[in-house]
Amino acid sequence: SFLLQFREDGFLVLEGFLSEDECVAMQQRIGELVANMDIPLHCRTIFSTQEEQLKILEHRDYFWNSGDKVRFFFEKGVFDEKGNFLVPPEKSINKIGHALHARDPVFRSVTHSPKVQALAKSLGLQMPVVVQSMYIFKVSSPSSPDLINPHQDATFLYTEPLGRLLGIWMALEDATLDNGCLWFIPGSHTGGVSRRLIRDPGSSEPVTSFLGSEPARDNSLFVPTPVRRGALILIHGEVVHKSEKNLSDRSRHAYTFHLMETWDTVWSPENWLQPTAELPFPPLYS
Repeated sequence: SFLLQFREDGFLVLEGFLSEDECVAMQQRIGELVANMDIPLHCRTIFSTQEEQLKILEHRDYFWNSGDKVRFFFEKGVFDEKGNFLVPPEKSINKIGHALHARDPVFRSVTHSPKVQALAKSLGLQMPVVVQSMYIFKVSSPSSPDLINPHQDATFLYTEPLGRLLGIWMALEDATLDNGCLWFIPGSHTGGVSRRLIRDPGSSEPVTSFLGSEPARDNSLFVPTPVRRGALILIHGEVVHKSEKNLSDRSRHAYTFHLMETWDTVWSPENWLQPTAELPFPPLYS
């Protein structure tokens, strides 16, 4: 069964989960958000899971306080020293996050759709909440460092006990070997978390640091997972995955969000992302 496969591998592809209309609606809505974006110069910043980029972001409120807002994160090399765009804005954006699921009606309706709720129930989730969401562009750009190094989502979104975090990744365009599809190490979700990104408790500034380190991993263990537009990939919070650079002339748009099972679970107070009084983590089930 699909549940058995997911438990064994730590990820699962469900082709054809979204309709063509649903993909189009999300892409059109993102086009509107990009066309209307108004980002202060000092907030034009990059974001990736790579450690050196997180160091750049440590003191930037724009990233730090993005958990309950819709904010824009850019590729490296798209601004000049004055913060002006060197490439068209739509080719400069890395991600939009982290509260599309709560702040935007189009993405809220997809996140809480009856079929997403039915999927979560079939996985046995009793009281899931949505902790964050992102729209990922994965544009093709000569200056783009858009490869995502091997990582576990629970490094950034840690729960006690482990095993309560689930990623939902939706392909809004074909994800191929050329344009940066996801790669997984099957079965790598059973060995715990090798490192964690935590808030520095000793600082009044918003500062993060890593506990532990990412081990060297044999590249031959990774399995590519190309999917067609409309596919959904379930991602266990501890499965090791990555994506390579987009070497094609096509983008690879995806909408992704994370669910946490709250039943008998603690969301780590050390996570960079915290619910706020204004925006607590919304329950998935209506």
